[in-house]
Amino acid sequence: MTVAGVLPTLPAIVTGSVRHGRRIPIRHAFRYRVYQWLVDLDDVPHQPWYLRPLARFDVRDHLGGHGPTIKADLRRYLASEGITYDGRVVMLANARVFGHVFDPLTVFWCLAGPYVVAEVHNTYGERHAYLLRPDAHGTAETLKELYVSPFNDVSGQYRLSFELGHDRIRVQVSLSRDGHTVFGASFDGVPHPATRRATLAAAVRMPLMSQRVSLLIRLNGVWLWARRLPVVQRPVHRLQKGLR
Repeated sequence: MTVAGVLPTLPAIVTGSVRHGRRIPIRHAFRYRVYQWLVDLDDVPHQPWYLRPLARFDVRDHLGGHGPTIKADLRRYLASEGITYDGRVVMLANARVFGHVFDPLTVFWCLAGPYVVAEVHNTYGERHAYLLRPDAHGTAETLKELYVSPFNDVSGQYRLSFELGHDRIRVQVSLSRDGHTVFGASFDGVPHPATRRATLAAAVRMPLMSQRVSLLIRLNGVWLWARRLPVVQRPVHRLQKGLR
């Protein structure tokens, strides 16, 4: 895993850009501005009442959703993989905005061990956690196991790259199949302390962030469907043992 120097002040609002690119059989790419939250799971922020609708973290939105905390669920998942862990964990995620959240990819950096957990959510309410052991360059590979896009089946291999630094947060994902890269996505952002003023400013500059993410994903799906990209039937997804 790549942790570059000193971490930013937490909690932090990470403002940056998301990029998606599909290469085959139709080329399609888009980019949009977003902000995400970077938080320490031992000190998840609790907003004052007047900011709570703009940024709230709910244990039900991640991993098993059983609680009592997100970190407890992460430890439970790691234990199901034979790992005992109680060190520091930093999470990159979207917060609930007016009761809604959609987090395509949540990243958990386990700073006291060589682990990153990448939790993928799809628009059907399903989730899957990938336990990764990134190399010295912050790169890891894993087989795809969750149906994410209606235009891709559950096959292929992910290559993921992570950077967690004082001035930059970066996550890159590519999906390859039969030796060809079929899809790539990335988030690249700059962290700033999540003061009350910064929280309000982010919500004003990019309102309804979580709702926008949901809408943009669906609009791009409609664009691909309108161009007659075949829809792949969604298989039954069985929840992992550590997430039940």
